[in-house]
Amino acid sequence: MNNKFLQFIGLCKKAGKLIEGYNKCEEYITKDKVKLIIISEDCSNNTRDKFIGYCNKKNIPFINGPTKEELGNTVGRVEINILGVIDKNMSERLLILWNENSNK
Repeated sequence: MNNKFLQFIGLCKKAGKLIEGYNKCEEYITKDKVKLIIISEDCSNNTRDKFIGYCNKKNIPFINGPTKEELGNTVGRVEINILGVIDKNMSERLLILWNENSNK
């Protein structure tokens, strides 16, 4: 896994620009405040399908990749399935970091 990507997620949390968990992310999506959704690769199919549907409907980019343990460790939890970024610049940087890692 791309350490820079995970480190930047941690930076987003410290900056207060990260929404954690299913219910919070769902709430912020309905308020049109989310700029990026990060979905763990090992979440349930229902959760994945629901959030990908939200993202497609609201035109929100999403990353489907890190494990729930990797995401959880990054934000100080054991595991987490869904993260939302509410800052446009930070979300764009995360997408760049993710794509750099995917193209290696």
